Amino acid sequence: MMLRPDLKAIADMVETGSSLLDIGCGEGDLLSWLQEHKTVSGRGVELSQSGVNRSIARGLSVIQGDADTDLQYYPDQAYDYAVLSQTLQTLRQPHEVMKQMVRIARHAIVSVPNFGHWKNRVYLFLMGEMPVTKTLSYQWYDTPNIHFCTITDFVNLCEEMHLIIEKRLYVTHQGIPNYFNNKGLFANVFGEQGIFMISH
Repeated sequence: MMLRPDLKAIADMVETGSSLLDIGCGEGDLLSWLQEHKTVSGRGVELSQSGVNRSIARGLSVIQGDADTDLQYYPDQAYDYAVLSQTLQTLRQPHEVMKQMVRIARHAIVSVPNFGHWKNRVYLFLMGEMPVTKTLSYQWYDTPNIHFCTITDFVNLCEEMHLIIEKRLYVTHQGIPNYFNNKGLFANVFGEQGIFMISH
């Protein structure tokens, strides 16, 4: 099974034999890959019933749940990793979910679509409309995304929350991951997605 580029970059951050909670796991692609290739003990939380059903059919341990409300019930430091991939921008309280993630796990890995990518900037400038791209594939009126952010916005949020960014990388439109430092001004222009490993 081929993972999409951001999931492969996340998988590379996860240590073999570790425990992991995948929040918003979809149909369980990341969980399945990690169990097969890195013997990870993984659990998933997914909002959609169809995603839960598909994950369970694959033999994965996934329950239906809402990241905005249900993470509070997990015990402190129950996992090595908590993962939130391409979901933060759909949540009602993203900063509260991040607080829960770093409480639940030693390391939290978050990936976000980068609204600051140069194609989005050009599209908005030339067309005067909200961009529709491969990464941001919905029209403005039917998008599940309610909190658009850039890579720099996410770095700023981590600083405001006093979270440590252990690793930070951006993924280009070719699917190539690149590590960066500081605010990531170059990453903010050329990265379609940002991926961060954070902790207290």
